[in-house]
Amino acid sequence: MNFLEYTFTFSELEPWRDILIAHFGEEFESFVETEDGFLAYIDESKNQDFIEEMLKNEIFNEVEINFSFQKIENKNWNEEWEKDFQPILIDDKIYIRAEFHPKIENIEYEIVIQPKMSFGTGHHSTTYLMMETMYSIDFQNKKVLDVGCGTAILAIFAKLKGAAYTEGVDIDEWSYVNSIENAERNMVEITVKKGEISLVTEKFDIILANINKNILLNDIATYCKHLNQNGILLLSGIMEKDFEDIDEVCVKNNLVFVKKEEKNQWLCIQYQK
Repeated sequence: MNFLEYTFTFSELEPWRDILIAHFGEEFESFVETEDGFLAYIDESKNQDFIEEMLKNEIFNEVEINFSFQKIENKNWNEEWEKDFQPILIDDKIYIRAEFHPKIENIEYEIVIQPKMSFGTGHHSTTYLMMETMYSIDFQNKKVLDVGCGTAILAIFAKLKGAAYTEGVDIDEWSYVNSIENAERNMVEITVKKGEISLVTEKFDIILANINKNILLNDIATYCKHLNQNGILLLSGIMEKDFEDIDEVCVKNNLVFVKKEEKNQWLCIQYQK
């Protein structure tokens, strides 16, 4: 199997690099950030028309994005990721690392992640914000749902904070397998389901959804059906300019706004039922 290496550069790096990577999602095999953009790898036999179509999206009207590509030999994607992955320390309280990184003494929470092709390492502003907000929430003996769990980093953190039961759901096979593996790495028990939110049957005290604006707008009503009275809904994967759209749908579903946090124009919003 041969691969193409795409090089994307931006006239303004932030927040556009993160937005484009998020929109490309699972189309590419791997992403590597560079000083002025990122590299993206794809099987050369795969249709690549989606790239130019995506760049025509009106969301990118405010930035100039250039790209080129070259044919390369097959790569070990996990090895490529390991070259660039750096451990993350959140507020001197939460330490996220890979197995090959050294431990840090006297850290309140440590999470070991091997993401494979899944999203959610703590580097992206949305994951960082979610974990920072989660730190201040009481998870003790709570039932927690992590929608679009990716690496299961949020579900794992919920368990470390004392959640009684944590369930993760994701449509992606990589995420399903990776979530189970990462739970084992961190010696916590998580129920993981592969598929849509329709697989969820129970009600929860806390629902975590770090996905994207369109999915959130479509599924907020469903989240509310699975949220206990006085339960907490934590949303991310959305930008500051999208807040009013999200808030309007949440209000229609009888959710009460609690607070929002911002980092690099990305948001984490907390609501209560």
